[in-house]
Amino acid sequence: MLIGEYEHSLDVKGRLIMPAKLREDIGEKFIITKGLDGCLFGFSLDEWTNFEEKLKSLPLTNKNARDFVRFFLSGAIECEIDKQGRFLVASNLREYASMEKEVVIIGVGTRIEFWSKENWNKYNNSESISAENLAENMTMLGI
Repeated sequence: MLIGEYEHSLDVKGRLIMPAKLREDIGEKFIITKGLDGCLFGFSLDEWTNFEEKLKSLPLTNKNARDFVRFFLSGAIECEIDKQGRFLVASNLREYASMEKEVVIIGVGTRIEFWSKENWNKYNNSESISAENLAENMTMLGI
């Protein structure tokens, strides 16, 4: 399971170190794409296949479904971790997520999220992210 929070820096070539604890579960090759809330999502190849199957099942005749599929698939690229534990974050993805130097990498179960440190701090300081608000909203989902 992908869990934890790690901070790393992009190098001048746009490479990022994948934390060793996450590397074991994500694999040497993985998919990275635009995510929600201003971050990037990283999926193991198996999880990406599962996600892709869900996307394929969406109705082609529904504009929202087409937009959703385009959003995730248009920016998706396969990454490979090198011998130093680094991988290249494509420039279009770095731009989308406002990643310039400092990056926060978090494991969220079935995927990894990559955040610019500034955006991660803003997200965590948002009033809607308090433990109480989150717990209250989860009751609607049966948790």
